[in-house]
Amino acid sequence: MKALQDLEIFVRTADSNSLSATARSLGITPAAASAALKRLEAEIGVQLFLRSTRHLRLTSEGEVFLAQCRPALSALQQASLHLASGRPGSRGQLKLAAPSDLGRNVLLPLLNEFQDLNPGLDIRLHLSDRLANVYSEPIDAAFRYGQPADSNLVALPIAPQHRRILCASPAYLELRGTPASPSELQEHDCLCFMLGGEVHDRWKFEGANEPATVVRVRAVNVSNDGDVVRRWALLGKGIAYKAYFDVADDLANRRLLPICQDWIGERSPLYLLAAGRQQITPLLRQLHPFIVQRLEQWEHQYHLPNQYAATTMNV
Repeated sequence: MKALQDLEIFVRTADSNSLSATARSLGITPAAASAALKRLEAEIGVQLFLRSTRHLRLTSEGEVFLAQCRPALSALQQASLHLASGRPGSRGQLKLAAPSDLGRNVLLPLLNEFQDLNPGLDIRLHLSDRLANVYSEPIDAAFRYGQPADSNLVALPIAPQHRRILCASPAYLELRGTPASPSELQEHDCLCFMLGGEVHDRWKFEGANEPATVVRVRAVNVSNDGDVVRRWALLGKGIAYKAYFDVADDLANRRLLPICQDWIGERSPLYLLAAGRQQITPLLRQLHPFIVQRLEQWEHQYHLPNQYAATTMNV
């Protein structure tokens, strides 16, 4: 539905103040996103944005419209998902792979909700931090952090601007002190993730007014399971460098505290990957926008800072 998409483009652009970021998140061109906004403005008869070559901001009319539009858009999207639950394509089986931490703590409740909306749907969920091979393994698609190295894969963006964040428990920081910059991490105990035998102990950061930096940390504990790294952090074993989604609930409830907030963690984009276009089944076509929508609601719930939210950070 074009009208529904136009409303979604409006809300995303209002949230991000970036037409290009909105276009990237939806897999369309900036020109198409701009045309959608102009079409919406023409239909309702008011100017929604003040535009310049460098800036984009809501007009007063746009702010009023946004307040009414956001809940209406959510209701329309929910209605669309409920209608989709009765289609033949909603029945069948979804075979998915996901990282352990993301799968258990973020995706599992969303997949449960999607299944409730689609009677007759069976889910096969494989959780592992080992990178699933979508070509050879019996899965339809894989959720994966990081820019896909294989250009032959079909990469459906879930959160293309998502990033990592430094965090530790209040107990650890009270005992050892809080580092003020990434360079001070070398004086601390760090908790590292290992993939394919390689320990990820080189942590990258971007400073607001400083050049990007890479710090090689001292790994006191190492695991090939991201959820174990998170649990060590909760126990006060050291400082972790986690995907924000994986620790958002811990941060919101202050079980973990953010560190070095003047420095931005490296990008860790989240995609849903399939081996080819022919593997994008009707079920996957329904699942993808559902997950994107739910994670955007989740971001608002946890008040994610702009630099970590899915669609608000420019590359």
